[in-house]
Amino acid sequence: MSTENEGAAVPADQGAPSTPPTPPATPATPPAPAAPPSAPPAQPPATTQEPIPAEPAAATQQPTPAPTSAPTPAPASPPASEQPTAIQAPLTETTAPLPPTPQPTPAQAQTAAQTPAHAHAHAHSPAPAAGGWPPAPPATPAWGAPAAPVPEAPRKRGGGLVAAVLVAALVAGGVGGGIGYWAASQRDDSAASTTVSSGDAPSSFKRDPGTVAAIAAKALPSVVTIQAKSGGVEGEGGTGTGFVYDKEGHIVTNNHVVASAAEGGTLSATFSNGKTYDAEVVGRAEGYDVAVLKLKNAPGNLTPLPLGDSDKVAVGDSTIAIGAPFGLSNTVTTGIISAKNRPVASGDGAGGKNSYMSALQTDASINPGNSGGPLLDASGAVIGINSAIQSTGSGFGQSQAGSIGLGFAIPVNQAKNVAEQLIKTGKPVYPVIGAVVNMQDRGEGATIAEQGTGGTPSITPNGPAAKAGLKPGDVITGFGDHQIDSGPTLISEIWTHQPGDSVKITYERAGKPATTTVTLGERTGDN
Repeated sequence: MSTENEGAAVPADQGAPSTPPTPPATPATPPAPAAPPSAPPAQPPATTQEPIPAEPAAATQQPTPAPTSAPTPAPASPPASEQPTAIQAPLTETTAPLPPTPQPTPAQAQTAAQTPAHAHAHAHSPAPAAGGWPPAPPATPAWGAPAAPVPEAPRKRGGGLVAAVLVAALVAGGVGGGIGYWAASQRDDSAASTTVSSGDAPSSFKRDPGTVAAIAAKALPSVVTIQAKSGGVEGEGGTGTGFVYDKEGHIVTNNHVVASAAEGGTLSATFSNGKTYDAEVVGRAEGYDVAVLKLKNAPGNLTPLPLGDSDKVAVGDSTIAIGAPFGLSNTVTTGIISAKNRPVASGDGAGGKNSYMSALQTDASINPGNSGGPLLDASGAVIGINSAIQSTGSGFGQSQAGSIGLGFAIPVNQAKNVAEQLIKTGKPVYPVIGAVVNMQDRGEGATIAEQGTGGTPSITPNGPAAKAGLKPGDVITGFGDHQIDSGPTLISEIWTHQPGDSVKITYERAGKPATTTVTLGERTGDN
């Protein structure tokens, strides 16, 4: 890459004319001037004004010869490099699960990497004439000689400098050391260097076990980037994240990460050390948005991530998210738990069934590609599976929206139960109350519909709701200790329990409040 000063010629003496003047008849030292007259000499005829040198040419003043031609004007400054301008897309409020990240084409990656930073300043100045005339000014070094330092010309190309800094910021890990060395080498060798070499850093530096860096270093080898490709002709797919669940090679992730490859597609998992393994689907739960994969020819040194207790998480607890946002594998971000028991309903955008969760909300940066990745607590234990975000709209240069600090994770206690079901039977088990509720109305509770799909009863005969005395038209306003404001909120809370659990229900009938207790039933599979 080039920077603003790289390869630039040493500026010529601005006091010298562009064309050498005609030498005097006697090239030796000019005769001493006559005694100064008593009156000041007459004003000489008007001539072309010479540029004022930046430094005196010599201690002894010499006669100023008349120039044979006007001095060559300095070349115009090259145009400033174009600075990138962020274009804000229209803001549209959306709620969606984190979609798998489409892979960028090689042309796009090459274009991003080759953004030019115009830096070379071309100075056009003729060389001195043969024969030694005019002699080089004593205070100015010869062309290109590394003698005394030349005062740096004022910077006029702010755009070019900004462009160079932007490129350096993107690739600093690869060329940062080189740029630092080059900049130091351009200075006067006699000046004291302020560059601190890596050998001067304390050799005994160690990170404390509880730092983010230490937790990330321990967790990253157990996190994988998942590549999913459909079985179609075009092989469409995307990128997501998962983490090692056990030593047998099971990987936990989101269902919407692997859904495109579940029927005849291909799956692979890449670890942080770059090793890639083929994988297959063990089971999927659309409603929970959880899936379990198993590595083919799994290595024998797998280290499962420890699982925490999401019920004990408190608002304000620190969080660490690991994933592959927009395909950038092994990305680590931090935040806190912003809220608990946040009801979230999301779809995969491909016509599949919605998923419902009573989510952990975090402000750790989560983007498309983070889907299925672990949300860790301050001890490095998994407390959730990153699954969905609330966004204002599509981000710059992307067809998918990005993080605004509203991320949602499936609580790990729920995810663990689902994963165990999928590993054992390949199918999920859902707790149910045996009643159909309105999924559209919000704010007043979850209303039991007058009838079900296709004219079927809205309350299953002899089911949990029927046994609890609930009837069509009842409005459920509380489930356990949680307030219910809609049908999706009710389902999110039901699915945090297990079949057979007894839960207190608060409801209204004809405007009068009442309570009852329901024992949850079960449904196996997504169909």
